[in-house]
Amino acid sequence: MTNTTRRRVRRHISALAWLALGASPLLADALALPSNARQTHQETKSTAVYGAPVAPYSSGTLPVFDVAGQVSKTAYRIPQQGLTPQQIVAPIEEALAERGFEVLFKCRDRYCGGFDFRFATEVIPAPDMFVDLFDFTFVTARHEQAYITLLASRDATAGYLQIVYVSPSRNPSITIENSGSAVFPETSGDSSSTRQGIVEQLEARGRAILDDLDFETGSSELGQAEFGSLKTLAAYLDAHPNRKVALVGHTDSTGGLDVNIALSERRADSVRKRLVERHGIPVDQVEAKGVGYLAPLSTNLTDKGREANRRVEAILLSVE
Repeated sequence: MTNTTRRRVRRHISALAWLALGASPLLADALALPSNARQTHQETKSTAVYGAPVAPYSSGTLPVFDVAGQVSKTAYRIPQQGLTPQQIVAPIEEALAERGFEVLFKCRDRYCGGFDFRFATEVIPAPDMFVDLFDFTFVTARHEQAYITLLASRDATAGYLQIVYVSPSRNPSITIENSGSAVFPETSGDSSSTRQGIVEQLEARGRAILDDLDFETGSSELGQAEFGSLKTLAAYLDAHPNRKVALVGHTDSTGGLDVNIALSERRADSVRKRLVERHGIPVDQVEAKGVGYLAPLSTNLTDKGREANRRVEAILLSVE
């Protein structure tokens, strides 16, 4: 896309459509669409879980990060021939970056996993959204606790764009910070503040970091200590037998992506086993996933940052 074309596309901001999504005015101002883009689908759930892809489809699995909050899905048709999927998402990517969003994952058609990726991820049904299996672009980005995914494709007559926006509250706001890091209350041991912190985070944000677990670089073995966070989580699940959580493992950036995704899932699974075997939680109340180094809390350039990134989070999946 030429600079002239990019400027022309970015002048046309579909702010009303983004306010309908439940996004903040800052986010509405950030996202640019061609003036002839026509909204074909819009739905919003005040409380839901969306699996945001964070790596290509491989070995029968699409790695996703389950994000809980208000989930809005919108589709657009852009009646313009010759507009490539990359040209559709490029000005939106640029605008999101200016608002502090960080791209966690980006891929194109066969490098995403082609057919398998397309049918493993959530796509608004045709005719509202169209995906050419050989010509699409996908992006996952995050700012603090807000996530957004873009899926763009085209047919012979038009371009198509799907946007999924997940905010941690019903009335989201976008706060831009230089660090771009999420900050949670500090907890330790088995004190009442630990219990209150984890439960509050689960119910208010949909997620909580189990920040007293002990993992070393390259290791998937959980230490034998009586971790306060697991006692708290087990008590919460025991008191709410109809609620489920996903344990999501994270690593620092040491090593390759595939190795780290596998390592992070083993860490999450070791926490799942501890909850089941030592705390008596039913196996169908917890599941384990891993996303490797794709969702850092801090920089991987320092020892302290890498230590913060090696973690397991609990994601609340159900409140039925």
